[in-house]
Amino acid sequence: MEICSVVNCSVVQMVTIWTVRRLQMLETICLHWEGPISLALYMSDGEAQHFLRYAQASEILSSRRNVGYHVVYKEGQFYPVNLLRNVALQQVTTPYAFLSDIDFIPMHGLYDYIRKSIDQLDMANTNKALIVPAFETLRYRFSFPKSKAELLAMLDLGTLYTFRYHVWTKGHGPTNYARWRTATTPYHVEWEADFEPYVVVRSDCPQYDRRFVGFGWNKVAHVMELDAQEYEFVVLPNAFMIHMPHAPSFDIAKFRSSQQYRACLKTLKEEFQQDMSRKYGYAALKYLTAEKNI
Repeated sequence: MEICSVVNCSVVQMVTIWTVRRLQMLETICLHWEGPISLALYMSDGEAQHFLRYAQASEILSSRRNVGYHVVYKEGQFYPVNLLRNVALQQVTTPYAFLSDIDFIPMHGLYDYIRKSIDQLDMANTNKALIVPAFETLRYRFSFPKSKAELLAMLDLGTLYTFRYHVWTKGHGPTNYARWRTATTPYHVEWEADFEPYVVVRSDCPQYDRRFVGFGWNKVAHVMELDAQEYEFVVLPNAFMIHMPHAPSFDIAKFRSSQQYRACLKTLKEEFQQDMSRKYGYAALKYLTAEKNI
């Protein structure tokens, strides 16, 4: 199923994936992001029919003509997260893609800000990944900040946090939130082990590695390959996105409770790193060194 008519003059398209468990998030995202979206949906046949009825009945969704829905039908035990991301990425019709997740709400005006940043940072002639800093709230009822100043005030009050600071600092720590607080111009950051920011890249960027299913290392591996291909990581000083709370997924529960699951993930990581060494040679040795030092 596809309902899509992306405006030709668009520059950047949001890329994300979705299941019926996040049904209402799509409408909220559409209210915050006016640009085109490429959305991969993981559904059974019955869920696809339910979603079609829901989308047609939704005033917000039915009024949009720049959202592409690409259904992948459910199969197997685990959530094929990177396969879905690749499906959405392959359907992008703009030169640039904003690689996001469905449980993040972008700030108002992010689409226009990214478009201007793409031009200002000469992304057409350089290899850059623009980082949109990620934050989170633990509150289901939440007043979304209208500006960076409001967001910083919420951080100081403790109603907002930098994303996963209390459970997975390495994932977004290299973004350097302390510098972002006062930054007025874009700044470069270096890749570090387990870095997994949300980025804007050219739509011909590397695909996600499909061996990673369920929870664990699916974005980390992709960002590692961006670094191996010498992408510059540039943090946008006036951009932000906020993760909304939800119940833990089946896959993260399996990761936390199953030693076998974690052992399998470790094997996949080792295989991926070996493949990186074969593909990128000496330059990929730093990834093995980084893993040993954490």
